[in-house]
Amino acid sequence: MSPVRAGVHAEAATSDAAWLQAMLDAEAALARAQARAGAVPAGAAEAVTRAARVERFDVRALALAARETANPVVGLVQALTEAVAAQDPHAAEYVHRGSTSQDILDTGAMLVADRTLRTVRADLTRTAEALAALAARHRDTLMAGRTLTLHAVPTTFGLKAAGWRQLVLDAERRLADVHAGLPVSLGGAAGTLAGYLEHARLAGARGTGDGSYADRLLDAFAAETGLARPPLPWHALRTPVADLAAALAFTAGALGKVAADVQSLARTEVGEVAEPGGGRAGRGASSAMPHKRNPVLATLIRSAALQVPVLAAGVTQCLAAEDERSAGAWHAEWQLLRECLRLAGGAARTAAELAEGLEVRPDRMRENLRLTGAQVVSERLAAVLAPRVGRAAAKRLLTAASAEAAASGRELHLILAEQPLLDGHFTAAELAALCDPADYTGAAGPLVDRALPPADRGLWS
Repeated sequence: MSPVRAGVHAEAATSDAAWLQAMLDAEAALARAQARAGAVPAGAAEAVTRAARVERFDVRALALAARETANPVVGLVQALTEAVAAQDPHAAEYVHRGSTSQDILDTGAMLVADRTLRTVRADLTRTAEALAALAARHRDTLMAGRTLTLHAVPTTFGLKAAGWRQLVLDAERRLADVHAGLPVSLGGAAGTLAGYLEHARLAGARGTGDGSYADRLLDAFAAETGLARPPLPWHALRTPVADLAAALAFTAGALGKVAADVQSLARTEVGEVAEPGGGRAGRGASSAMPHKRNPVLATLIRSAALQVPVLAAGVTQCLAAEDERSAGAWHAEWQLLRECLRLAGGAARTAAELAEGLEVRPDRMRENLRLTGAQVVSERLAAVLAPRVGRAAAKRLLTAASAEAAASGRELHLILAEQPLLDGHFTAAELAALCDPADYTGAAGPLVDRALPPADRGLWS
């Protein structure tokens, strides 16, 4: 069991029982849709719906039976038919009428995804709101920007938090787009709807010859499930599953960026942020070193970020499905997709907890900036000195002065004030001002303002 998903909604929403209930819901919705379209008696659809409750079935027995048919729907249909017959023998003949295993399993998968994404997206919204508050509160909190792990130029923690938030919003938008289009699956044995049409014709339903019955059935099935109506049957056209997996991979990766930054900033020798303790005894504890409080939330998120894209690649690989139903590629999707949902869901819940409780340490950020002193604004100094002494000369001067500052521990502006090349160009006070990191954060503040909604901009002012 992965601790990333343990105990979160995504785990329950993708459990064996949840998948079975989703397939039962698909069967019941299909019967009701056929009743609405005039091909199944309303009473029979009601009987199927009453019987389609997961607690009536043995999940393990159905799983074992699936080994004989390569999918769980065949055994499920038999068990559901028996359950309906026990209440209403006449209604039993309308179970799975004209349908095929893939219609039920794929529709069930989309129902599982729908139910899981509701909470994943809610957790992403929580995370984004917490990050907006951090960005507003720390709009001008000075820290070192780091490139290739080393001090580069000054930035603000507010801008970093705003960037994290943007990634989270990007993930939520991708999931929202996919969520809105999760489709029912309705194609029959080979994507022609022939079985549905023939049973409807025999039942005297109208429109079986001109396509209007198929339209009514699709509309009704979509309405009964709350899913979208696809343009075509998609048994071997796996866009819905591939798109879902891709959006989940992006989500995990976006949250993984936040986690990787938190891990780096929480290092003992950096110490610029710390994870929330959560008031839980033992959180972050080491089995061997009592002094440690490990960044466990970021670790959980990052582990998901490293897994989900790999799993999603496997789902994408299943696009190369042969014929009208694949012998293996379709089957390979099921566990991959479930783990994508579970891990992304666990990461989203953990990210909300991390963002809402993250401890930011501005004093430590300023202290770390002093490690490189004014060298962190060498980019600015090069730009200012070049028009006075020439670009090449300015670069040589700053390279030598920065090396001396690093070796001697003296302030860079004091070393620059002693340089004959700069005589008459700058006063000591001007050099000191140019070397102040707080005065070289570019457009960080306005960028934060632009990134946040108006309500959040003034929240911490």
